[in-house]
Order: sequence, then C-alpha cells, then structure tokens
Amino acid sequence: MLTDTQESLWWGAVIGGFVIVLAVAALLTILVVEVRTIERRVVTVKETLRQAKTNTDDTALIATTAAGVEAVLAEGLEHHLFLGRVLGKVRS
Repeated sequence: MLTDTQESLWWGAVIGGFVIVLAVAALLTILVVEVRTIERRVVTVKETLRQAKTNTDDTALIATTAAGVEAVLAEGLEHHLFLGRVLGKVRS
C-alpha cells in the first residue's frame, strides 16, 4: 500500500511523462513538416537552376552576335559617310 505522498508522486511522474511524450511528438511533427517544406523548396530551386542553365547554354553565341552587330554598324557608318560626301556634290 502506498502513502498519499507516494501516490501523488507516482501520479505526478505519470502525468509528467505523458506531457513529455506529447511535447516530443509535437516537436517531431514540427520537424517533419519543416523537412517537407525544405524538400519542396529544394525541388523548386533545382528547377530554377535548371532553367537558368538552359537560358545560358547559348552564351557562346553572344560574342558571335556582337561581332555581327559591329559589322552591321561599321557598314552603316560607311554608307552614312559615303552618302554625306555624295549628297554634298550632288547638291552643288
């Protein structure tokens, strides 16, 4: 037979253990939810990086395009200068 003090201590221990189990379960649930959120966001980041790689796969063509634009501008400048010289002679 237990005394009133011993019985109170046992019930306190049982209730304390139950509270601890509930707290651990709540914390583990929060952890699982956070891990799932992180996993979803990692997939999103991976997809974004994959798209960025796809967008920059053709960066080697930038130099070629720049050279072509420079050539077009140089040709346009030659035409402009030529027409400027000819126009002055035609008007006089």
